[in-house]
Amino acid sequence: MFDSLQALLWGTVAGSALLLGSGAAWWLKIPRVWVCAIMAFGAGVLVSALSFELVLEAFETGGLMATVGGVLAGAALYFSANRVLDWRTKKRQKASGNTNGESSSGSALAVGALIDGIPESVALGLSVVASASINPAMLIAIFISNVPEGLASTAQMKSAGRKGSSIAMLWGSIAISCGLAAFFGALLMQSMPEEALAFATAVAAGGILTMIADAMIPEAYAVEHDYTGLLVTGGFLSAFALHVLGG
Repeated sequence: MFDSLQALLWGTVAGSALLLGSGAAWWLKIPRVWVCAIMAFGAGVLVSALSFELVLEAFETGGLMATVGGVLAGAALYFSANRVLDWRTKKRQKASGNTNGESSSGSALAVGALIDGIPESVALGLSVVASASINPAMLIAIFISNVPEGLASTAQMKSAGRKGSSIAMLWGSIAISCGLAAFFGALLMQSMPEEALAFATAVAAGGILTMIADAMIPEAYAVEHDYTGLLVTGGFLSAFALHVLGG
């Protein structure tokens, strides 16, 4: 039970980065180029963390088949959820006559952050179960990647005239959901066979990797262009150094 409570704490801490980004977007005027730079760096950190922490850990725990199956399942789950979100967003825009999507894109990004946050938080919970302590590289990676999501979404909702209180409640509920996902991820997996634990860990890795490729890197490249690769590489090496020093 202690591991589950620890996972709840750290999952909520990681999710609170969304609130941090949201608050910065509400009170400060941060250039989009800096938001995308943080996003690119965070993408590199996440790639490193899921490679050396999640996928490798899943392989060592449950073998190749469980790992490959989990990664494919996680990628398919994220892809499907993202497609449904995109379809529902376009349907609402069509019904309201909003063709440019400005008033609803912020909310869509918030829901997307929740879709991203669930596998990330479950991964945190699983890392606590696997090692009896939080994985610092994974925690830092998720925290860094969550900040620009809160920034970008809140900036768009603010420009659309949404109230600050409703934005704060939205991100607060998502942060709590992330904490609960980490809690239940740790709680449910404590008594599972090693193959099931490996599969679940790999599912989280597959979902996160697909999110990076579909959302984070393309959005960063749209602004940063040629600097995106350097920023992603910098994030990757930073997380790798943390992994080596922490190991």
